[in-house]
Amino acid sequence: MLREVLTAAVGYVRKNPDEVVRAAVNAATLRFGVPLAALRFLASQANGRKAPKDVEISASPPALRLAATVDAMGTWVRASAAIRVDEITITADAIRVGIRLTDVKLALVGESDAPIATLIKSGALDLSKPGNLIRHIPKRSPAIVEAGGDRVVLDLIKIPKIAKNARVRKLLGVITPILGIRAIETDRDHLYVALKASPGGLSRSIEAIREA
Repeated sequence: MLREVLTAAVGYVRKNPDEVVRAAVNAATLRFGVPLAALRFLASQANGRKAPKDVEISASPPALRLAATVDAMGTWVRASAAIRVDEITITADAIRVGIRLTDVKLALVGESDAPIATLIKSGALDLSKPGNLIRHIPKRSPAIVEAGGDRVVLDLIKIPKIAKNARVRKLLGVITPILGIRAIETDRDHLYVALKASPGGLSRSIEAIREA
């Protein structure tokens, strides 16, 4: 897998040499981009009986548009949406991400009489407010801390494996006082992560290193 990724990356840079200059210019402003072609390649490598199939990734700036065929409680559904990150707060105790879901669409793949299929066929699902639907999902992920309208808020630190990982918590304590994420957005063919530096937090970062 690693060899395939490296080969694909080298091939992409050879075909798009301007990416090197673009990366250098963006790095000067703490802005780092990933070509959507790279995300499409990674998505194509996913396998497994319940892995999403026929994944499509495109941009609808500043949102990322995704479409995939997924297994929804035993029923295969074609799902698509535009996803925009409108809030990012990372501290030693939280990894909070606010997401707007718009233009959400669900379509059955084949025939089914499962409950989810009945709901899709009837049009009873209000896809303009996916947050309301997510809020009422039983046994939803503990990472979903808010949901309503077209917005969902995740706190990844609530995921048990992350919460119990001492290395992750220590790393957050060291990095977050001096470096944060300002925005995640797209242009026509890239996904960008814009960072923000806070030199004033250097003393807290050094103290966290000492404690670690």
